[in-house]
Amino acid sequence: MTWTLVLALCAMGIFGGFAAGLLGIGGGMILVPFMTMIFAALQFPPQLVVHMAIATCLATILFTSISSVRAHHLQGAVRWDIVGLLTPGILAGSWLGPWIGKQMNSTVLALFFGLFVAVAATQMLVDTKPAGRRGLPGKGGMFAAGGVVGVLAGLVGAGGGFVSIPFMSWCNVRIHSAVATSAALGFPIALAGTLSNIYFGWGEAALPAHSLGFIYLPALAVIASASVIMAPLGARTAHRWPVQRLRRVFALILYALALYMLWKGVALARLGP
Repeated sequence: MTWTLVLALCAMGIFGGFAAGLLGIGGGMILVPFMTMIFAALQFPPQLVVHMAIATCLATILFTSISSVRAHHLQGAVRWDIVGLLTPGILAGSWLGPWIGKQMNSTVLALFFGLFVAVAATQMLVDTKPAGRRGLPGKGGMFAAGGVVGVLAGLVGAGGGFVSIPFMSWCNVRIHSAVATSAALGFPIALAGTLSNIYFGWGEAALPAHSLGFIYLPALAVIASASVIMAPLGARTAHRWPVQRLRRVFALILYALALYMLWKGVALARLGP
């Protein structure tokens, strides 16, 4: 890799790590469009660019989630009871998500990602108040909720925060605890999704050198190194800044990234199979 590429990946890791700690989002969703640009510039096979970007970004969450959740735990904000109830469904869904993604071509996957990010950004902007008496569902409901979070996270390479945080807020979990708990949920999501991406990408003949399944190891190493440094800073900031204002800022960023991925999907469609 050139020094320019290394610096670009470091910048991605710094930004993604801070975002992971700040909003409990894992950072993957924000990084995937940038990673897609880099892999396209490196002339990776077009049919694998989006798959590899999602898989590599999902793998970085293994490292950012540990760094982020430690800082949140020191604030006493992590709801470990919720983590325990959601994790079984998350593990199942996160393994299934990459398999579903493998069945989709890059055009469909890019369009799905763009639409999903746009919906997530809109959800962040809408300040809806949950019913005062609403609480968390039972074990069956939590398993199902975890499964949905896991499938979507595995599909788009995210830590699941854009699903789990609104879900917890809807169940009247306070926002700072929802962010901290989402950061903790990022690890089982990333673990199952990473193993799944390695397994389902293992026999792919067109993969570039230094790949482990769909994961591009040099990019993973650089981004993870930078992100683990910034995630605790983002977590500490989350407990000091008005979260609603931060949501609006990141929502605008997400809209821009969604537009890029939708454009990428249309461009891939024009290239044909």
